[in-house]
Amino acid sequence: MINAHLESAVVGEEHWTEKGDVKLFMWNKFLPDATEKKGTILFVHGSSMASQPTFDLHVDGRPFSSAMNYFSTLGYDTWCVDMEGYGRSSKHRDITCDIANGADDLAAASAYIQNYRHCGPMHVYGISSGALRAATFAERHPERVARLALDAFVWTGEGSPTLADRTKKLPQFLESNRRPIDYAFVQSIFNRDHPDCVEPKVVDAFAEAICALDDSMPNGTYIDMCSRLPLVDPEKITVPTIVLRGQYDGIAGVPDLLKFFEKLPNPDKQFTFMEGISHASFQQKNYLMVYDILSAFLGRTAPIYR
Repeated sequence: MINAHLESAVVGEEHWTEKGDVKLFMWNKFLPDATEKKGTILFVHGSSMASQPTFDLHVDGRPFSSAMNYFSTLGYDTWCVDMEGYGRSSKHRDITCDIANGADDLAAASAYIQNYRHCGPMHVYGISSGALRAATFAERHPERVARLALDAFVWTGEGSPTLADRTKKLPQFLESNRRPIDYAFVQSIFNRDHPDCVEPKVVDAFAEAICALDDSMPNGTYIDMCSRLPLVDPEKITVPTIVLRGQYDGIAGVPDLLKFFEKLPNPDKQFTFMEGISHASFQQKNYLMVYDILSAFLGRTAPIYR
């Protein structure tokens, strides 16, 4: 249920933590007077945008464009982190900021959150390369993850038209640590699969928010996804997991994802095919449906074993 009247009561706070000499920016949103505390969510962004544009977007006339606001009104303590090389986090190191490095960022961010909030395992949601970061983190630190959500995930890359096209530019990506981005690039994210899945005003707001923070992005996740898949072993992801696949998303073939899903060892798992969704599900016309699917999984009643 949408608690639209509560959205204005949600509070946002910035936090910082360190990974060696790297400073990581974190953003926290919560409802101070929430009647029910449902736990903590850590949102993990993708290859071509920082965390706040992805998870705390504002679009006039579009309620809860901010996923963080939505889940805060449900009683979750919500967090996101700019990976190294993105947004407000450090960009000084001469590296590509690959998937493994992003998992290191999540280790630092989760340690800070657990210490700051005195909380236990948290829910972790990752989208696109953020899903790969989240899965790698869950493989390394299962004790810190309550439930894992992998949206627009890719395992081996088999059957992915997006990656097949992107791989043609691999030599170019290998030449430098970063690639330029602009409004036209952000628009291409929504045009490549099924343009009718998103409203133009959302693309405008998303692009404006992304480009206000960055004019280039690290190449590491693109290089990983074009040349180093698979990066995670599903048999080592032991936490409850949902795999979310948009109907029109070209980042992963369905057979590839189903093979991954089959190998997940925890019986508390779910595969959801999302109707009317392409890539960047929180920016789609059917974004509230995605929220509903995710909130149902995160709030699922635990099974009883006798």
